[in-house]
Amino acid sequence: MRNVKNANVEQLLRTLLGAGKTARLFATLNHPQILNEWEDGTVTRAELAQAMNMALFEDLLARSANGREYTEETVAAGGTVYFDHGALRTVRWAESGALPPGEAAFARILRPLGFKINGRYPLDRLGMTGRAWAHEDAPDEIAQFFVSELHPERFSAEFQQAVTNVIGASRDPLTPQATGQLWELEREGVLPLEAAQALLPVIVGAFARQHQMPREADYEVLLQESAEMAWIATEGNAFNHATDRVADVFKLSDDEKAKGRPMKPEVERSRSGRVFQTAYRADIVRREFRSANGSIVAREVPGSFYEFITRKRTFDQDVRRWETDLRFDAGNAQGIFKMTASQAA
Repeated sequence: MRNVKNANVEQLLRTLLGAGKTARLFATLNHPQILNEWEDGTVTRAELAQAMNMALFEDLLARSANGREYTEETVAAGGTVYFDHGALRTVRWAESGALPPGEAAFARILRPLGFKINGRYPLDRLGMTGRAWAHEDAPDEIAQFFVSELHPERFSAEFQQAVTNVIGASRDPLTPQATGQLWELEREGVLPLEAAQALLPVIVGAFARQHQMPREADYEVLLQESAEMAWIATEGNAFNHATDRVADVFKLSDDEKAKGRPMKPEVERSRSGRVFQTAYRADIVRREFRSANGSIVAREVPGSFYEFITRKRTFDQDVRRWETDLRFDAGNAQGIFKMTASQAA
């Protein structure tokens, strides 16, 4: 069904991104079968979720040259990307300005769109907790979200003060109108197209940095104890990575290394033996900081990256069909997170 274009999703994306990017996204990404039917002018939660995911994938490619090059090569060779999940980082801290702390800032978006928590993963080595959010209507085909929360209370008092300095005046990207539209969507499961068109740029914009330019001194403090919090200081809640689900991540890893791509040395293997992950190292980006004398300085820091995953299937005897293992693995996740930590400087 690759050539099927859900008219509502297409209209949402054309309004947000334009015709060219919309056409490329439809040619690039897997198309959930639940979207093969639609009612013109009435947008379901699955349709809005898919439109948001496609826009966020486009945003990740704009920030990751390695991911963009891989995707372009894949499509040019006649393939597609099976968008498995996107990952973002949050900070569970009371001093976060107008932004709800941690995962709460995104639960209020994801839940009305039809996502629910599908697993909790302690990331204790990083002072974080991760949670997977899968879509109730099409968990295997609409990309999941892996939302991690950093816990500043597990770090030093100096670190905690630096966190407050960085995020303490964060803005809330959700307008009162958007909040009302999300409530209506959660209650009804659908929105009029015009309302969905107004809501989409607001919720996509939530996946960004909501705080002002960080001070370089605070960044240095954060970097000493947590490369993940230092990353949040410059990138905020933008997608940390997006992930292509592939048939054989081991072969892909070898192929990409042979091309000279900056691949993770080893493939991460879950304890279950059914989930395998690898990634490019993070793309390096230039970000601005406020120096001690008040001037603006720029330095190179790790940005986002592109990941690959293979998920094994098992035969579910109760429902008599093959089921994809949609779980994650805390060990895998902590290994993948090093793609931004290893180059922090």
